[in-house]
Order: sequence, then C-alpha cells, then structure tokens
Amino acid sequence: MTISQNPTFDTFKGLFNEAEFVYRHLGSNETKQADLLSAVGYQDMASFINDTVPEPVRLHKELDLPVAMSEHAALAKLRTMADDITVNKSYIGQGYSPVRMPAVIQRNVLENPGWYTAYTPYQAEIAQGRLEALLNFQQVCIDLTGLELAGASLLDEATAAAEAMAMSKRVSKSKSTQFLLMTVSIHKP
Repeated sequence: MTISQNPTFDTFKGLFNEAEFVYRHLGSNETKQADLLSAVGYQDMASFINDTVPEPVRLHKELDLPVAMSEHAALAKLRTMADDITVNKSYIGQGYSPVRMPAVIQRNVLENPGWYTAYTPYQAEIAQGRLEALLNFQQVCIDLTGLELAGASLLDEATAAAEAMAMSKRVSKSKSTQFLLMTVSIHKP
C-alpha cells in the first residue's frame, strides 16, 4: 500500500480507499518525512531516533499487530463490539437514592448555567460578578451581626459555608448544632 501525494476525497470511491485513509490519519509521506528530518538536521529516521529515544525504552523487535483493515471494516467491527455491551444503570458518583427534587434546587442550581459552564472563577467574564456578590454578602453579614468585618473570600460557596459553620461552632459557647443560612442572589438585567 502506498500513500498518495495528493489524496482525493472528492469521490465516494476515494473516501473508502485504504491508502487515503492512512494518509488522512498520518498526513505525511516519505518525501515530507525527508524534508522534516532535513529541517532538524538528520539524514534518516534511524539516526533521528538514535539521538532522541533513550535506549532503555526501545523495543528491539517488530510489534505483533494484526493485519491492517480498512476504515469501513474497522467501523463495522467496532459497531459489532459496541452492540455486545450490556448497558446497566450506573450509580458512580451519585451517592444518593432517587428523591423528589425541590423546584428551587432544580431552577437555581441544576438549570443555572453558572454552575456547569466552562468558566472558572478567575476569568474576567465572571470574576467581577463574583467579587460584587462577595462584597455585598460581606456587607449583609456585617449589618446583620453587628460585627466590624466579615470575610467571604474562599473560592467556592460550599467551602465557604462549611468553613463559616465550623468556625462559628468552635467559637460559640452554645451547644446547639443548628445554623441559620443566608444566601444572596444577584440577578443581572
């Protein structure tokens, strides 16, 4: 099998040509490899490998691989293997039994993209809003408790709540294990 210099994918036959399949995934032929080796100062692949791959990690024999198959045959084999998979109910990571979801949790947590988007608290798009929320929350805590200052600078709200409850339990003379939780919600227009 040779790898074509100019693959043709414009026909249906070209799409299923095994040589073109290899080219699509490897992307280089002997001419391109020689050009790349020359650019980094090597005459051939063997000398390049000798200088870059440590001797202890080399396998000094050919790999025992099955005969190559076409993309179509590989996809058919994978489909057959996938059809044999038994789908079971997964409990990984859930740690709870099915329960009735309160509407407030459904709407404000599960349906709030702020909880599951790719943004991190350090990105400028949301950092300003988080800082504003923290400042407002700290001020509400100061106003409600009469303390001179309040801190809310932990990265996530759950950790901050747990830390606040643990600290208040340690410094309190009360034996009570009940807490009053306050939440602040800022809605931008």
